[in-house]
Amino acid sequence: MTMTDPIADMLTRLRNGAAARHEYVTIPASKLKNAIAKVLKEEGFIRDFEAFEEGPRRFMRVHISYSDTKEPFMTGLKRVSRPGLRVYVQKREIPRVYNGLGIAIVSTPKGIMTGQQAWRQQVGGEVLCYVW
Repeated sequence: MTMTDPIADMLTRLRNGAAARHEYVTIPASKLKNAIAKVLKEEGFIRDFEAFEEGPRRFMRVHISYSDTKEPFMTGLKRVSRPGLRVYVQKREIPRVYNGLGIAIVSTPKGIMTGQQAWRQQVGGEVLCYVW
């Protein structure tokens, strides 16, 4: 069975893993998912991620960050642009998530980055998701 929205699948696996307080989740790997995981790591929502192969398939193991009280730093994830409705923004329309407490992950011509980085570099693009 083919997957129509692999990014939504990744976000759902992360959301469910954090809700169940798992140490890590395993996700089928791709270049786009690696770039999103890199942004999440830079922002502190995940501890680390690693890629590995199991036969012909590639996977990535994403380690979720928790506070001292075992509360996940990632309390919410929302997919914005999806295959049925793409959401593009110009450089002056980049959204703020929870008044700056969260991040918007944007796919730009200069790569995958947070909304704040895209705003600083004056580039727009496709809003992939919100994380808070």
